Amino acid sequence: MVRVGLVCPYSLSVPGGVQTQVLGLARALRKLGHEARLLAPCDGPPPDAGVTPLGNSIATSANGSIAPLAPDPAAALRTIRALRDEDFDVLHLHEPLAPGPTVTTALFASCPMVGTFHAAGDSAAYRYLVPLTRWVAKKLTVRCAVSEDARTMAHRALGGEYRLLFNGIEIELYAKAAPTPTAGPTIFFIGRHEPRKGLDVLLDAMALLPTDVKLWVGSDGPDTAELRARVAGDPRIEWLGRLSDAEKAARMRGADVFCAPSLRGESFGVVLLEAMAAHTPVVASDLPGYRNVAVADRDALLAPPGDASALAEALRRVLDDASLAARLADAGDARAARFSMESLADRYLEVYEDALAAP
Repeated sequence: MVRVGLVCPYSLSVPGGVQTQVLGLARALRKLGHEARLLAPCDGPPPDAGVTPLGNSIATSANGSIAPLAPDPAAALRTIRALRDEDFDVLHLHEPLAPGPTVTTALFASCPMVGTFHAAGDSAAYRYLVPLTRWVAKKLTVRCAVSEDARTMAHRALGGEYRLLFNGIEIELYAKAAPTPTAGPTIFFIGRHEPRKGLDVLLDAMALLPTDVKLWVGSDGPDTAELRARVAGDPRIEWLGRLSDAEKAARMRGADVFCAPSLRGESFGVVLLEAMAAHTPVVASDLPGYRNVAVADRDALLAPPGDASALAEALRRVLDDASLAARLADAGDARAARFSMESLADRYLEVYEDALAAP
């Protein structure tokens, strides 16, 4: 049995890809008989019994988004105390160079450390703080990346070698969810309401679709009020706010198509895999990160980022052609099965053993 501490720099109270990964990985490790505890900021009650909360987060601009980080001294002291009290065999840092608990862990931990790099694209910290970031990165025993784009970004800025371990999904959560009933052809979107997620493009595409097509919009963000005002009075669009994992799975199962219209900054398409596991056809932007999990016209329809007309046409094809929708859903099922969280946990256990055996 291995005692693992998973450290996340982002608040677990705020929906996000990294948060989903660390929570799911911790649950999978426990199912395999290992001890897994998660250290992270929490703005409210922890979402899992195996979480040590490190305090509230501060909204911070990062990678074209707003990240809920905890870079304050109080969070650093709580992190140091947890490291001292828990006596972990190995520590697993997600986004090791994000300000807050992961950097604190890298500086103060005395056991082997595994670092997983999630971000793709560009990072001001990587550009302007190179001596510091490289010094911190050298304290990691093993480095991993969730995609080729993430590995390229980390290697370019930090050097070193990275093992490629794609993200995972909790397949049963989506495959066995009871679908939310619909009242006509329905599209589902979930993601932070900010420019890079492309929700404004999807809203423009809705104006080009038939009047019986509905849109469920999940989550929220800094652009919510402006986007709602743009389409005020359109009864086809339902704004759902933040959803629990169970509610998200139910909506994915119920929708006729899932849409991910992001413009940039996606290192890996976890949300596409979740929709595939729910047996729902996917229409997404043609981004390198999404091509990690979806082959165009086989697992999903991919449209040029930012092109509302092309997006509307792809959505119309899926909604109008039942055989195409069924083919995409079946292919997505098979694709999602290759990315189970249990398989990812097995692979990380091999990485932990290598870290423990390293000099």
